[in-house]
Amino acid sequence: MPNLLAMCFEGELAPSFDMRCLTDGQSLPDGWGLGYYPAGEPSASVLKEPAPSRGSIRGELVKAWEHLESSLFVLHVRTATWGSNTDANTQPFVKSLGGRDWMIGHAGSLVSQLDEAPDPRFEPIGATDTERVFCVLLGRIAARGWRSIAEADPRVLHEWLLELNARGTLDLVLCDGSSLLAYGDRSKPGLHVAALLPPYAGLSFGDEDVQIDLTRRGSKPRKGCVVSSEPLLGEGASTGLAWRPLAPGEVIVLRQGAVVGGGLADENGHAGAPHASKMPLTRAERRHAARKAPGRFSIVHRTTYRYANPVERSTHLLRLFPAHDRLQTLLESSVTVSVDGRAHDFDDAFGNRSRRVLLETPYRELTITSKSRVEALDSDPLGFDARHVRSAIPLVWMPWQKTMLQPYLQAPELAESELNELVDYAMRFVARNDGDVLDTLLDLNDAIHREYTYVQGSTTLATTAFDVYSRRRGVCQDFTNLFICLVRLMGVPARYVCGYLFTGPKHANRRQAEASHAWVQVYLPEVGWRGLDPTNGVATSTDHVRLAVGCSYRDATPTSGTIYVGGGGETLEVDVRVESETGEER
Repeated sequence: MPNLLAMCFEGELAPSFDMRCLTDGQSLPDGWGLGYYPAGEPSASVLKEPAPSRGSIRGELVKAWEHLESSLFVLHVRTATWGSNTDANTQPFVKSLGGRDWMIGHAGSLVSQLDEAPDPRFEPIGATDTERVFCVLLGRIAARGWRSIAEADPRVLHEWLLELNARGTLDLVLCDGSSLLAYGDRSKPGLHVAALLPPYAGLSFGDEDVQIDLTRRGSKPRKGCVVSSEPLLGEGASTGLAWRPLAPGEVIVLRQGAVVGGGLADENGHAGAPHASKMPLTRAERRHAARKAPGRFSIVHRTTYRYANPVERSTHLLRLFPAHDRLQTLLESSVTVSVDGRAHDFDDAFGNRSRRVLLETPYRELTITSKSRVEALDSDPLGFDARHVRSAIPLVWMPWQKTMLQPYLQAPELAESELNELVDYAMRFVARNDGDVLDTLLDLNDAIHREYTYVQGSTTLATTAFDVYSRRRGVCQDFTNLFICLVRLMGVPARYVCGYLFTGPKHANRRQAEASHAWVQVYLPEVGWRGLDPTNGVATSTDHVRLAVGCSYRDATPTSGTIYVGGGGETLEVDVRVESETGEER
């Protein structure tokens, strides 16, 4: 059975804990305890049973009680007695610091006593070495003035855990109601971690002693992470979990169902060596990764329409002229239409240079070709001075600003239940990043890139943002629509961008460069519009060429039209070629 289990979810869940070890025919544990944070509050509750009996009331309670709902859970099953078999010696333990309850779960035993006298504010009540470790850690944290795991220096915490680990075995989880820290023993693979990613209709996992069902009570699928002293099997082939052991001495930090820090370990348990597992980038690392040299591109965009019957009269709206401003220079541009007609140019309501074409000559095939040369200058998109930016959500706008930005703050028309679900999802990113605007946006951008699957042909123009959220797949237009919906629900203005992406001929994302690409621009106070590409998880820089912007796809589509007479049986073919004039690899 898992001696120690911890779970961290994106939002609250009400799992069912089936304590099979309390049923007939199973070996009873010496004790067990389950700790959680009801309704997302920083105050913890713990259900404990030292020396449980078969068919215990508390065992049935954690199986069926709908109020057992939280984003953080710690389950400890005691298989050997340390001290007397009482509540005071049964994990998990809870103590208060910094206006919140902290909780610890520990699998292992120290062979030498701690010489350090605990802080008088954190005196042990029981006789376990786990509680003494807990008191020592909280005393050190309080001495540093830290009030949460998020405020603590992870390298210092890691050094403390390595020091304690030198006295015995130490597989440990520590949580403060918001974050969960997991540490794997330095001498052997102990703790294992697995990620849970929607969509899933049902998900349960466990062994012959404990079974956890995440969706038995009809809970909505949530992203999450599970930490266990033993890998647990899912029920059914589709619910298998991909477990990986924590490296010796590795520490990770989880918040709102995602790994947000840690990754410190090596084979010998030395502090400061990065583990090979991919960790989230810091803001400084993201800023550095976004920097690129200016680029100059030649672009050919060819659109061909074919019809079963001749089209005798039609009108077309073309937005095929790349933007020209301080971040992008349009060097040359031309648009040709294979059928003679009348045309006039104008700037639309969003500032896009547009062309209206009226065709009154019959045709079965129409080819529209745009050729451009562009110099992309936005080489450091995140290089603004954050000290002069209002950076906390919710953003506050002056009345005239809100009037101008209102079209970019309006969420799409969806059912109220769907919008409520999307609001809850969006605010998980806000909570995970402590309300910081830029970190929240970058986290969301990265999450869509990593957790949603790019599948051509899986959606249509009628696919909504909620459809994409539910199915976790789509194309660049879908990911852009979802991102726009979520950030508008946060109160951050966002607009749709259509343009081109340079990838190079051998890049894995080459298919995104063979048609027009889509991404998002968000408006940041005292900064302006900044681009984020959720399909690729990057801030847009000099590989992206802007063509048109708008509130939605319809406002920025490169070509659209209306047939008045004739047509039928339409087929469409689009070919885009983006070539670098400054070298393929940049």
